[in-house]
Amino acid sequence: MNWNRREFLKAGALTSALLGLNAFSPRFLKRALLGAPLAPNKKMILIFLRGGNDGVNTVIPRGDPEYNDTNRPTLYIAPDDAINLGIASPGVPSFAQLHPMMGSLMDIYNSAALTGTAGDGNLAVIHRVGYSGQSQSHFDSQQYWENGQPGRPYDDEGMFYRLLDRTGSLDTGDFVAASLSGSELVALNGRRPVPAISNPRTFKLAGTAAKVQKFLGQLPSAPQGTDGKGLLGLYGGPRDYPAKTGRVEVYETGTVLVQAVNLMTEITKTTYIPENGSAYPTNGFGQKLMDCAMIFKRIPTAQILGVNIGGFDTHVNQGQIYGYHGSLLQSLAEGIAALRKDLSAVWGDLVVMTMTEFGRTSIENGSLGTDHAYSSVVFAAGGKVKGGVYNCDASTWAPGDLFSQSGRYVRRKTDYRNVVWEILEKHFGVSTTMREQILPGYGAAATANPGDFAALNFMLA
Repeated sequence: MNWNRREFLKAGALTSALLGLNAFSPRFLKRALLGAPLAPNKKMILIFLRGGNDGVNTVIPRGDPEYNDTNRPTLYIAPDDAINLGIASPGVPSFAQLHPMMGSLMDIYNSAALTGTAGDGNLAVIHRVGYSGQSQSHFDSQQYWENGQPGRPYDDEGMFYRLLDRTGSLDTGDFVAASLSGSELVALNGRRPVPAISNPRTFKLAGTAAKVQKFLGQLPSAPQGTDGKGLLGLYGGPRDYPAKTGRVEVYETGTVLVQAVNLMTEITKTTYIPENGSAYPTNGFGQKLMDCAMIFKRIPTAQILGVNIGGFDTHVNQGQIYGYHGSLLQSLAEGIAALRKDLSAVWGDLVVMTMTEFGRTSIENGSLGTDHAYSSVVFAAGGKVKGGVYNCDASTWAPGDLFSQSGRYVRRKTDYRNVVWEILEKHFGVSTTMREQILPGYGAAATANPGDFAALNFMLA
């Protein structure tokens, strides 16, 4: 049966309400190939901590005397309760300490050189990450962190989308990226469609396998040919009203949608069982990380996956060790630790990176929480990550730096784009000639604030 567009819309089987058609960014522009596609074995999981994570209690600057129970009466974590991130002597903690609910990360962080304990040594703990002109608006700052362009809140093209687009990786026709979310992460949003998949197990059509396959059909033997069948034949076949604005985008989006549905149907036919005793958090965040692992194993072409974890806007009752903030950090740590075990076969080719729009005030507010501030912490984990603490030791953190910005916040030492670029260059092998294509304005920002772009060298070449 050959469907035309009107018949398809009448059927209503694939409306945006059913399969999240609006979760795609359907603006497609042909462009000249600017760079070589990324090596398919290199992979990345991006975790966005929505709300603005309190970096001060996540990675505690113990060496700063301003971190005390006067400035943080209900939030202060004592030295004996926190986890040393360096070799400590009895009664003298390391300069930087990790929140006690994040102990699951220590198998990844530990090494004889770092803590005197054997481990991977593959976790970089990067403090004081932000950008010049820091916004304290959730919307604006999340946009900047994802589009890679501070000061451009309405630019919806993501920096990791640009990575895939400008290197030609989206031209392969393969499944290379997705947001594991009900809506697409801006970081992966662009003019060409990248799927947003809230749940791979329900991202499919109802009915028997035979009926589903008949409905999906097959692409024509040649682009815009007439011998296609079903939905793929409709979107891959001749295009009606080609002069109308948006026609190319509609057909491209439809094709990507159907292909994604087809793939999710295939990879969820059997129950996914994590490997090596990995234990994901028993919540929605843990499920999405487990789905990331499943996609990487069952779709070898997949390279970049993005997930969210919300709740970090801790204005009220943030909690100390076992409070609300602690439970969020525990889920984050357990999730990354589970990925390490489950994806051990590709650990050397994987980077897991966290992002958050801003940190929190250094002093506790009157509601037993913290307010919007400036810099925060980034975690980067992977087989080629040089573990250690960055920007939080005696050489990078002076006494009183807890209030180094406007007398309320921790001032940045590293621009987040510097962190991202090191991953793009050393992990994905992107040439410096492509830097401005992926991170517009990088050079100007580095010239204006060279200290923010000093090499951290947390990625091994």
